[in-house]
Amino acid sequence: MSEPMDALSWQKKIYLDGMAGILPKVPVDFAKLQKAAKKKMSKEAWAYIAGGAGRETTMAENLSGFEKWKIVPRMLNDVSRRDTSTTLFGQKLPLPLLLSPVGVLEMVHKKADLAVGKAAAKAGIPFIFSNQASVPMETVARAMGDSPRWFQLYWSKSNELVESLVKRAENCGCSAIVVTLDTSMLGWRTRDLDLAFLPFLKAKGIAQYTSDPVFMRLLREKAIGEETPVERKIRPTTFLSLIQLLNNYPGNFFKNAFSGEPLAAVRQFINIYSRPSLTWQDLAFLRKRTKLPILLKGILHPEDAKMAMEHEMDGIILSNHGGRQVDGAVSTIEMLPEVKKAVGEDFPILLDSGVRSGADMMKAVALGASAVCMARSYAFGLAIDGEEGVYDVIRNMAADFELNMGLAGCKNIEEVKALKLRE
Repeated sequence: MSEPMDALSWQKKIYLDGMAGILPKVPVDFAKLQKAAKKKMSKEAWAYIAGGAGRETTMAENLSGFEKWKIVPRMLNDVSRRDTSTTLFGQKLPLPLLLSPVGVLEMVHKKADLAVGKAAAKAGIPFIFSNQASVPMETVARAMGDSPRWFQLYWSKSNELVESLVKRAENCGCSAIVVTLDTSMLGWRTRDLDLAFLPFLKAKGIAQYTSDPVFMRLLREKAIGEETPVERKIRPTTFLSLIQLLNNYPGNFFKNAFSGEPLAAVRQFINIYSRPSLTWQDLAFLRKRTKLPILLKGILHPEDAKMAMEHEMDGIILSNHGGRQVDGAVSTIEMLPEVKKAVGEDFPILLDSGVRSGADMMKAVALGASAVCMARSYAFGLAIDGEEGVYDVIRNMAADFELNMGLAGCKNIEEVKALKLRE
């Protein structure tokens, strides 16, 4: 059951708690939120969640891109009643916000995706299940009840596995499929590389795979072989890593040790999870196998947005993967007006990468986004206070958006869409 997103009530609660000497456990200010989360996370987890590709210039562009657009408030409009709700693919949402998929959340908090799903359900906003999750989608779906959720698909080398993942998503109540296109290969993530750390090698973030019947059958058949042999150096730390892998893998430690399955599953995952050869023509395979709306995530170029329409996709998510893939790429917000012009008014465009505040949400909606997606912020809230931390981040974002909307003279989403921004 979702709770009302009343900004003034939430703001009042924070101030009244302050009268009793209670400060917010989850900082409202993003810089403080980030700092508090870092204290709770291991150096490996922090690098993976907070880091980007190369010199991280794309991450910086995502933030500065929003700053270039300015809101010009209008006065003396009756904003005593404010409606932040919107409709997306026939589903009414309390505000134009979704939680983006974030992989390997077990590095952030032991409850991982389960805590996020519960917080999203409490707030009534969609959670996009990660393909690289730490908890199987069915488990999170059960905990969310009938609250909205979508599924992120990484298109693997096995179309049979792709079909299996999509069918599972349908069966557990997902209402859209988000195909992530910009991670056909891992970006040059300098923070992770300096630590020589990839969580998947320790069986973290592969729960959607080890819970999938097709993946496990392919594992038994050894259907996907290793493409690039790598010389491995055996050292004492190698055995520590192996123990961690056996602990992280589902099932009994000793059974895992004797079966050899965990190491085989990790190798299978590394070799199967993405398909760099994917082309526009492959989308027909997915379109024939699901009636759910399909959105392409990772689109930045207007011509690619038009191609998505031509290939019968239902929407796009403007994204540069939070700056984690291509260093020196354009920001999503700077491309939004051009992409909107290319696809027209009726084609849904969501936006992620760099969304940090309610003002950012307003700017994106005013420039043509149907909704925005948030990722790092809720991951930081998860690190600080689990499910409640995620919920607090959502409520803070919602209150910030509603108050900015009203103070700018807008009483509903349609008026936000009509708002003119100054560059």
